[in-house]
Amino acid sequence: MSLFFNQEDGYYTLTSAGIGTFVAIIAVLVVLTAFLKTKTDETEKKEAKTFSTKQLVFSAAAIALGFATSYIKIVPMPWGGSITLCSMLFVTLIGYWYGPKIGLIAGFAYGLLQFVQDGGSYILSPLQACLDYILAFAALGLSGLFYKKANGLIKGYIFAILIRGLLHTIGGYLYWMDYMPESFPQSLAIIYPIAYNYAYILAEGAITIIILLLPPVKNAMTRVKKLAIE
Repeated sequence: MSLFFNQEDGYYTLTSAGIGTFVAIIAVLVVLTAFLKTKTDETEKKEAKTFSTKQLVFSAAAIALGFATSYIKIVPMPWGGSITLCSMLFVTLIGYWYGPKIGLIAGFAYGLLQFVQDGGSYILSPLQACLDYILAFAALGLSGLFYKKANGLIKGYIFAILIRGLLHTIGGYLYWMDYMPESFPQSLAIIYPIAYNYAYILAEGAITIIILLLPPVKNAMTRVKKLAIE
């Protein structure tokens, strides 16, 4: 045990001090980035600018909604992950509005929030933490690859959640299968990470897509996108 980490059964969790330090580091990086950006001249600002004020407001609102709904766990899974109240949708919306660049940045920020939300639970290695938190949730921003295409929200959402599931699955093969009980059937080891991770991701995805296909919701999403980009 240390000031920042607790160790139990081979994995690590963040202590309260660890969570506070992690949040403080993020805050410092945000402030430092903002300070450095003020040192550029107006031309460089226009070229390097990633978020407009409207994009920042809409992205922050979507991340906040995604983070809030991630607490509403319809079906929690025993080894992490859960079917939530469409929390992935709100993050993929950012990519759908503004494209993959802003989508990935927003997804990365959301992944940091998920890491803090779980208290850094189940940290087996830095790579595993990146796969399960940072990269997996950042992948939701890949919905932006379809933001100019017909039915881009549905296509982008499906693509993004499949990539998220893939990253969780890779982490499962590399790390989590070593922690299964001895009684676990070895014949299932080759498919278990795929079945486990895609079970809750695809279930939530199916629910979300059904909701998105409802005419009132579809019309509302079109209006919201117009507000976000105009």
